[in-house]
Amino acid sequence: MTQASDITAIDLSGTWQLASTDAAHAAPMRVPGDVHSALLAAGLIPDPYAGRNERDVQWVAEKDWAIERTFEVVPEMLEGEWYLDIGSIDTVASVYVNGVLVQDTDNCFRRYRPDVTDALKAGENRLKVVIHSSISAGAARQAEQPFFIPWSTGNSPIPNGNMLRKPQSHFGWDWNIAIAPLGIYGEITLRKLEVARIEHVTTRQFHHAGGAVDLYVTATFHAEEPGILPVHFALGEERVRLDIGISAGETQLTHMFRVEKPALWWPAGHGEQAIYAVRVETPTETLVRRVGLRQVELITDKDEAGSRFALKVNGREIFCRGANWIPADALPSRITPAGVRDLLQSAVDANMNMLRVWGGGFYEPDWFYDLCDEMGLMVWQDFMFACNLYPSTVDFLDNVAAEVDYQVRRLASHPSIVLWCGDNELVGALTWFDVSRENRDRYLVSYDRLNRTIEVAMKKAAPGALWWPSSPASGYLDFGDAWHADGSGDMHYWSVWHENKSFDNYRTVRPRFCSEFGFQSYTSMPVMKTFAEPKDMNIASPVMESHQKNAGGNERIAGTMFRYFRFPKDFASFVYLSQIQQGLAIRTAVEYWRSLKPHCMGTLYWQLNDTWPVASWSSLDYGGSWKAMHYMVRRFFQPVAVAAIPSKDGETIGFSVVNDTAEPVAVTLDTWLVSLTGERRPCRSTEGTCGPDKAEMLFSVFAADLPDDTLLFWSFTTSNGMTGEGHHVAVNYKALDLEASGLTLDVKPRDDGRFAVTASASGLALHVMIEADVAGRWSDNAFDLTAGEQKTVIFTPATSGAPPQFHWLDLHSCQTHQA
Repeated sequence: MTQASDITAIDLSGTWQLASTDAAHAAPMRVPGDVHSALLAAGLIPDPYAGRNERDVQWVAEKDWAIERTFEVVPEMLEGEWYLDIGSIDTVASVYVNGVLVQDTDNCFRRYRPDVTDALKAGENRLKVVIHSSISAGAARQAEQPFFIPWSTGNSPIPNGNMLRKPQSHFGWDWNIAIAPLGIYGEITLRKLEVARIEHVTTRQFHHAGGAVDLYVTATFHAEEPGILPVHFALGEERVRLDIGISAGETQLTHMFRVEKPALWWPAGHGEQAIYAVRVETPTETLVRRVGLRQVELITDKDEAGSRFALKVNGREIFCRGANWIPADALPSRITPAGVRDLLQSAVDANMNMLRVWGGGFYEPDWFYDLCDEMGLMVWQDFMFACNLYPSTVDFLDNVAAEVDYQVRRLASHPSIVLWCGDNELVGALTWFDVSRENRDRYLVSYDRLNRTIEVAMKKAAPGALWWPSSPASGYLDFGDAWHADGSGDMHYWSVWHENKSFDNYRTVRPRFCSEFGFQSYTSMPVMKTFAEPKDMNIASPVMESHQKNAGGNERIAGTMFRYFRFPKDFASFVYLSQIQQGLAIRTAVEYWRSLKPHCMGTLYWQLNDTWPVASWSSLDYGGSWKAMHYMVRRFFQPVAVAAIPSKDGETIGFSVVNDTAEPVAVTLDTWLVSLTGERRPCRSTEGTCGPDKAEMLFSVFAADLPDDTLLFWSFTTSNGMTGEGHHVAVNYKALDLEASGLTLDVKPRDDGRFAVTASASGLALHVMIEADVAGRWSDNAFDLTAGEQKTVIFTPATSGAPPQFHWLDLHSCQTHQA
C-alpha cells in the first residue's frame, strides 16, 4: 500500500471546469485540451469547421477564460518541496493555487515549473488557470512598443499575433481557420522536489576515423538547496552510478559512453534507423533520450553558380525529397499520435525522406520526433517565427532566448532533426509593409537582433548543431532577396502560384534547394460533404469561399484550368481536375529540379497536410486521405525515376534518369506513340546506366518528330527492381479531341476485408481516379490506361461496414456529358 509520504507526483490531467470570467459560459473541459473543443463538446458553439461557422465562434478568443479543478493533499505531503510541472499554456495566463498567484505565463512554447510549496494546504486544494484573451493581450503589447510592428494582414485577419509567443497560424493563415485557440496543451503535474529534479538531458557525439563514437550525455539538475544526489547513466546494458554534490540552482553532470562499433542512423531509403536509448535515473525520476548515432553536415561551398546547399549524412550527400509540415489540426484537442503517425507514414510511403516543420505552428511533441526518428524522416526545424515582423525589446528577446534554450535542449538529441532554421520568410517580410520599406534600417536592425538572439541561444543549447539563419536565405548575414535568387542557399519559389505563371515557368529557375513551392487544389468530395450541404457544392458559394483562405485562390485554380484543360462538366469534376493539375504542377517542378542534381539537392513542396477541411496546397486531405497528387508524389519521388524534360527551346524532349541510391543502376526504357483512341505504336527503346547519386540524360527525341494528336508514353525498369511509367503531351490537354475511354471496373472483395478493383479501358484513359464512398487508402491511383490495358488496385477501407461503392473519373469523362 502506498504511503502518503511515498507520493512524489499527482497527475492533474483529466476533467476540469471551464468558465468565461464574465460567467456567461461554462462547461467541463478535458486537460490537456483547448477551449473551443470543450465548448463544442458541451453544445455551446457549433463545429467551427462546418459551413460558415468560423465567424460564429470567433468571440471565444475575445474573452478571458478560467480553467480550474481541485485535488487532495494529505498532511504528510506538506513536509517536502512541491512544484507544478506545466508543459504548455496558450498563452498569456495566470496560475493560482488556493488563490495564490504562483506563475504568470506568456509563452506557449515554454515549460514552467513554479514552486507551490507555500500555497498548498492539507485537504482540498484548488488550481485555477486564467487565460487572457490573446486579442486583448496582443493589442496591449503592440501599444507598448517603441515603434509599430506590422503583421501580415493577408495571412492573419486577427491582429497583433506577432506580439505573442504562440503559433502564428492561430490568427489565421492562407490555409487556416482564424479562431485563435487557447488552452492547456502539455502535461500539468504536481511534483515533489527531492534533493533535485532533472531539468534537461542533452547529448553530443564525436565520431572517430576508425568508426567508434564518443557519446557525451549531460544532465542538468535543479535544486532549491545543496545536497547529495545518486545518479545513474545508462546506454543499453551499460549502467554507471555517480554520486554528485548538488548546489542550489542548476548543476550539470556529464558522462561519456564509447560505442566501438556503432549502428548508424540513416535517412529513409539510405540505411537502417538504429536507435539507442540513453537513460538518466535519480531516486525519483528516469528520463530517456532516444539517440541516433550519425554525422550531419551542411555543404555551402562556393561554385560557379554561387554556393551549394546540400546535406551530408554519415559522409554521404542526401538529396532531400519531402514536404512542409504544418500543425496536424487547427484545434489542438483533435491531434492524436495515431493520426500524426498516419500522416508521417503517408510521407514515407510517398518516398519522402525529409519534412520541414514550418515556423508558424508548434515545436512538435517528443513523440512526433520519435516517429520521425523511427521512420527515417529528416526534419528541417524552423523556430516559430513566420511571415511577420517581431519586437526586439529586451523583455521579448529574453522570452525568446528562454524558449529557444528549452526547445533545443528538449529536442536536439533526436537524430531526425538535421537543421535548425531561424524563421520563415522574415527577411522577405521586411519588403511587405509600408513602414518597413520606408525605414528599412530600423526594421532590419530589429530583425537582426531577434535572429541573433535565436542563433546564440540555439548554439549554446546544442553546440555543433546545424544553423541556417532564415528560409529562404542566400547565406549567413545575407539579407537580400532569396525568393528569386537561385544561385545560393535555399529558395521559396512561388511565381507559378502567386504570379499565375505557367507550369513551364518552374523550368526557368535552378534552385540549389527549394524549400517551398506549391499549387492549390480543392479538398476531395468525401471531405467536402463533412462541411458543406448539396446546395453549397458550387465553387462560388459562400461556404466554399469561406473554405478558401488564399485571396484569389479560386480564380487562380479556375484560370489554370482554362489554360490547360477544357472546363469540367460539374462540381465533382471540377474538384477532380483541380487535384490533377495540382499534381502536374508539382511534378513539373520536381522532375526538372531533380534532373539538375547535384546542382539542386532538395525539393520540399508546400504542403503535406491540412489543419482543417480547406482548399489548399496539401497533398493529403484533412483526415489523411491521399489526394491525386500524393499518388503522383510517390512516383516522382521514387529514388530511381525517369522523367521527360522538354528543352528550353521546346525542340527536344529529353529522358532524364535520376538515381538517389548508392549503387549504379541499369535502366531499360521503352517509349510508345499513343493515339487519341488509345492504340500504341512502339517508338524507341534503350538501355543505359546511371551512376550512384547522379542524374543523367538517357536520350532525346525531336518534338517535331511526334505526330499531331499523339501522346508520348514510356515505361522503365531498373536493375534494382524499381519501375515506373508516364506520358508527355506536346500540347495543352484542352487541344486533344479525346474520345470516351470505355473504362469499366470489376470489384472483387478479398478475405482480408480489402477490395481488388480492376480497371479496364477500351480507349485512352488519362489520369484515372477511382473513388470510393467511404474513407480508405488505395494501393495506386491517378494512373493512365491505353486501349486494351487493365490495372488492378487494392482498396483498404478505413473502417469495416457495408461494402463501398466505387466510381471512376478520367480526363475525358470529367469534361464531357456522357450520352
